[in-house]
Amino acid sequence: MEERLQKIIAAAGIASRRAAEEIILRGDVTVNGKRITELGTKADPERDHIKVRGKLINPRLSRQEKRYFLVNKPRGYLSSVSDPKNRPLVMDLIPASERRGLHPVGRLDFNTEGLIVLTNDGELTRLLTQAGSVPKLYEVKVKGTPSEEQIELLRRGIRMDRSRTAPAEIRLMSRTKKGGNSWYEITLREGKNQQIRRMFDSINHSVTKLRRVRIGHLTGQGVAPGQYRNLKPGEVKKFFQTPSNKPASRKSK
Repeated sequence: MEERLQKIIAAAGIASRRAAEEIILRGDVTVNGKRITELGTKADPERDHIKVRGKLINPRLSRQEKRYFLVNKPRGYLSSVSDPKNRPLVMDLIPASERRGLHPVGRLDFNTEGLIVLTNDGELTRLLTQAGSVPKLYEVKVKGTPSEEQIELLRRGIRMDRSRTAPAEIRLMSRTKKGGNSWYEITLREGKNQQIRRMFDSINHSVTKLRRVRIGHLTGQGVAPGQYRNLKPGEVKKFFQTPSNKPASRKSK
């Protein structure tokens, strides 16, 4: 997975992220033999040869212990490692001593609740964000009650971002007595930006509450909003047990 160079350098334990930016600006970093001096340049430490002051840093990264956390994100947190507006980050929900080198896998909107994985494992990140690989289950509250014809349109897929959304599984859970709003259970196998909100906006039934309750086989059982837990090795390994998901080069732990 491509990441900003300053983040990769910090993850290798060479310098803090801010100090890594100064190292880049001085021209002390090369990627595949090309000198890099622009902040924001990205690289993939599993494919690219990254050197700092002439020394290859990839071995430092490959020796890192892989870490995995499942976080139940409340509303009002950003799924990012930094924010120029200083808004609360999902990274803030785990101890500062555990955050180094981690990144959120995919995104949940600022006002969306639910499960998100934090890890430093690029291989798992690619799998979880690859369209069609791992289904995600959401619970969605919308204004009013869409017709069955409208829901069927969403099931089949709608035009979005110059392409069609993949077929989605949508099941009515309940209708609220007060206000006549509706709760749906939705399973997606892709993740376009604000996809569920935009799907329901397209049929004029806006989303008022949205939470992710399952990522593949992972559920939020025992993890309250704002809390986290470490993933067990077996839980991580299970993502790669499907033949179509398992990379040929992955070594068993």
